[in-house]
This record gives sequence, C-alpha cells and structure tokens, in this order.
Amino acid sequence: MIRIVIAEDMHMVRGALVALLEMEPDLKVVAQFDSGDRLVPTALELLPDVAIVDIDLPGLDGLSAADLLRTAVPTCRVLILTSLGRPGTFRRAMAAKVSGFLLKDAPPDQLADAVRRVAAGGRVIDPQLALAAWEVEENPLTRREVEVMKLAADGAEAMEIATRLFLSIGTVRNYLTSAVTKLNARNRVDAIRIAEDNGWLT
Repeated sequence: MIRIVIAEDMHMVRGALVALLEMEPDLKVVAQFDSGDRLVPTALELLPDVAIVDIDLPGLDGLSAADLLRTAVPTCRVLILTSLGRPGTFRRAMAAKVSGFLLKDAPPDQLADAVRRVAAGGRVIDPQLALAAWEVEENPLTRREVEVMKLAADGAEAMEIATRLFLSIGTVRNYLTSAVTKLNARNRVDAIRIAEDNGWLT
C-alpha cells in the first residue's frame, strides 16, 4: 500500500484528488491539508511514501516545503501537482529535487500512475514543460531588479518601492527601466508579465 499526503489549498480540488486516489486499491491518502507549513510536521508523524504538493500554498509555498521535506523525511517522494506550468517554476522544482511535476489539467489516470512511479523511485515530468524549460533563458534580472519588479507586480508605485527598499525614486525608476529593456518588453506591465511567465519573480 502506497501511503500519500496531499497539500492543496483548494478544497474542491483536494476532495477530488482524494476521491480519485482512494479508488485505487494500492493507494491510501493518510492526510490532507491546505497549508505548506503542515507538510513537514505531518510527514514526520505519518512517514508517507509520497507527498502530492501544490506550489501556490498559503504560508510556506509548496516548493520551499518540498525542499525542507527532502531533508526531514528523505524516504518521502514529492510529486508537484500544479496549474503553474511556467518554465521558471519547473526549474525551481527541479532544483528542489522533487520526484515529479504534473500539471493539474493532465488526464486523471496519469495521476495514479505518476504516484506509483514516483513511489518506486522513478521520476515523472510533464514532457512539454520540460522542453519549454530547456529552451528558456536564465533569468537576466539582477537580485535588486527582481525585488523591485516583485513589489511593482503587487501594485506598489515607485515612491512606495523606494521607501520599502530604502532607495531613491530615481534608482527605482532606473531598475524598472533596466528590467523593461532586458526583457524586450513594451512597458512595465509587459515586463512583469514576461518575468512572471518565466517564473523569475518567485
């Protein structure tokens, strides 16, 4: 019997996952929760074989939680199940050494098969996403440009960004202009979209 924990914050999706997996005679969901903060404590208590983890979780995000889990419970394999099919996000998942990365719009029968393969020590990677990640460029933005862009993406204006990062307004505008130029974007909004699509602001 393969013992599974599920970290997914959307109740309907989580319920559907549990129902789908419980139909399989060799799979058992031993815990389900909606926060990344609960992944490691739950895994330490129950010692599951596989953790199915969404990336976009409240509290600790799924990839950070998966990275901690690898150290805390090395026998538990992680299968990322997400709607965030961005190359940059995929590359972060690979850096966290997860065992699988599957998109939520994959056919349902692929999920049970992926769990079995991951539990057996294999890797399950969405082929289209792997190809896209292989082709995408490295993040051209500096650490400071990423910080400025993240705040801009959250709706902060130049004055607020300057205050929060202890910079001058002119310096903030220079960072934003530099980011737009590096990403060959039309404007700040377009630059944010490009950076987010590539997972560079995570």
